Order: sequence, then C-alpha cells, then structure tokens
Amino acid sequence: MFLLDGVRFLSDVSPNWIIEVIDLSKSDFIVVTTPTVAGYKIKKVLGMVTGLAPRTRGVGGAFKGAFQSLKGGEVTAFTSEIEKARVQAIERAIEKAKEIGANAIIGMDIETSDIGQTNITLISATGTAVIIEPE
Repeated sequence: MFLLDGVRFLSDVSPNWIIEVIDLSKSDFIVVTTPTVAGYKIKKVLGMVTGLAPRTRGVGGAFKGAFQSLKGGEVTAFTSEIEKARVQAIERAIEKAKEIGANAIIGMDIETSDIGQTNITLISATGTAVIIEPE
C-alpha cells in the first residue's frame, strides 16, 4: 500500500486495484507528483530515488496481444502487467527513500521505455526523497 497524490493504492488486490482518497496527515509516507505537499514544509532534501520494474511478455501474452492488436483498441493482455509494473516501480522508489530516512517523495515522475528489440518494457518511477513536517 502506498499514497500517490492523496490516493491510497492497495496493490495487494491485483489485478483490480482498489483506491481510496485519504487524509494525508494520517499517512506515514507520502508520494506526490508536485514539487511541494500542501500543508507541509520540506525540512530536508535527501536526493533522487528511482524504482525500476522491467517486464517482458511471455510467448502466450505476446500471442494474445498480437491477436488483440489485429482488432484494434486496447490490448488488455498488457494492461494489467503494465499497471502492476507501475505500482512495483513506485514501491521500489519508496523503499529506497525510506532507506535514506525520507518520509515523502516529491516530484514523482513515471516513465516507460522499451529496451531495444528484446520485448522488455521498463517502467521507472523517479522523484526526490525528502523529510517533510506539517506547517
């Protein structure tokens, strides 16, 4: 479970992620995409943290995805895997931030890239680990 911009993600309920909006003041770790957290001041900047989640499509998934792409529209064979990778990348960034003493990540950015001709998709979650306190 983690917070991203005031939304709690319960990642252990895959593949249908359950989210709920909560009060940030009741969380022990906060992740936001913005450079600040409303109602908090940054006490100390600890540095950049990144979480990576590489994924490859197995033969069955690649075949199913290729078949779905013939019809057009969303390729649902990959949607849940990409969502799981996104959550895993964010969780890994949080783990690294906690290791250096942070209680929040600001400026979280999530990117996706393909690694050459390998059928590997890399999801990265990068942000700035900080210590924040209520104003």
